[in-house]
Amino acid sequence: MLANTRHGTLHDRLDGIEDRGRILLKGGHVVDPANDVDRVTDIAVDGGHVVETGDDLAPEPGDRILDCEGLLVVPGLIDIHLHLGDLFEVSTQPIFEATQDGVTFALSPGAGNTLMAPALLGAEVDRGLPINLGVFIGAANLLGTMLSVDEIITMLKGELDPEIATTRMTRNPITALTAPLCIGIKDHMGHFIQADDRIDAIYRITSEAGLLYMSHTQDPTHAERVVSLSNGRPVHLGHATAAGSGSHGDPVESMARVLALVEEPHVSAEFVTSMLRPSLGSREGLKMTKASQQLAMDALHRGDVDILISDGQLEATMKGFGDTRDNIPAILEVAESGVLTLSRAVATMTANPARLLSERTRNPWWTEKTGHLGAGALGNVTVINQHEKRAIWTLVNGEIVAFESRSVRRGAGAGGWVSRWGMVRRTGVGDLVAFDYRR
Repeated sequence: MLANTRHGTLHDRLDGIEDRGRILLKGGHVVDPANDVDRVTDIAVDGGHVVETGDDLAPEPGDRILDCEGLLVVPGLIDIHLHLGDLFEVSTQPIFEATQDGVTFALSPGAGNTLMAPALLGAEVDRGLPINLGVFIGAANLLGTMLSVDEIITMLKGELDPEIATTRMTRNPITALTAPLCIGIKDHMGHFIQADDRIDAIYRITSEAGLLYMSHTQDPTHAERVVSLSNGRPVHLGHATAAGSGSHGDPVESMARVLALVEEPHVSAEFVTSMLRPSLGSREGLKMTKASQQLAMDALHRGDVDILISDGQLEATMKGFGDTRDNIPAILEVAESGVLTLSRAVATMTANPARLLSERTRNPWWTEKTGHLGAGALGNVTVINQHEKRAIWTLVNGEIVAFESRSVRRGAGAGGWVSRWGMVRRTGVGDLVAFDYRR
């Protein structure tokens, strides 16, 4: 495979072989909960998508083969609560660190995100990121314009009259065009305590525009208030394990109060992977007690909560309560302890978040293209060494972006921009004003 010289002549060993053949993942233990697969088999990825699964797939000229014998192969991890790019992170590389830990889709729920966030982070995707990335808009910032609630709903549906946008929302046409490319809205009781009518407005907006409403869940009183105002409209309780830290009252009582809320069919929740590990959490974040952690484990076992997230990165300036380095260990440990089967554990960061996003956005794209390894799915794959509890390969849209917990630079442009509408590989903001595209 290596270029070399012989008898004074340059030999290109790859000459005549297509630069982009398939990627074959051979001989791995594939766990794909959405398709009820739990066995050793092969997977073929081509053109950014999974094209075939089956036993002993025959290599073809130009194929790149990944030897996955003895490794666990799962759909690319989906982390729907991972702070990336918050406060314009410049001192660390949390996005690259996330892919090194097997994350292929990440949704960044910055409570301070303005309507400019899709343009700002979308431009970074355009310039080359190795991850599929989307953002939430901060609730207080969304309601900070002159737009009425009805006009905000119209705007988020991509239907707002441009004249209204420029006179009541923003003078920046880039912001006006890209603002609807968010995935949801996040309220944060630690940043802003909002009046009942404003919380009701967020429910109206997310329910009618098809967005995910994520609420900062740490103080059980706040969570109870938000759910009481829902009137049956969907809400997602972010990092619900934070209530079990005791930061706002007795940890066991607080955790129990929050878990009582998820008994309502329109209320979903997520747990932080770091908080489910034997350490009970991170010294840089929040730590549960053993008793409150047990309540969370019981809820996982019952299926009351079936989504895990990291809320990281701890190395970033804008820290969460956990870290993506704990995602794979937590998935494996809840399976090893018998809290979940391995398939159900893998589903907490694959099929289950894909299902939630599909339901809340009313878009089947999420379950058709993400969270599974069936034919037609995007080529997002996480290959895991179960003994070391870490990612060996991370594939994003059919490109290898990380290997042996290190970033692969040629995969830096593999990612795309995700929204309630699905995914685009570029938003176009990063191209301005270098190019003028003509049809």
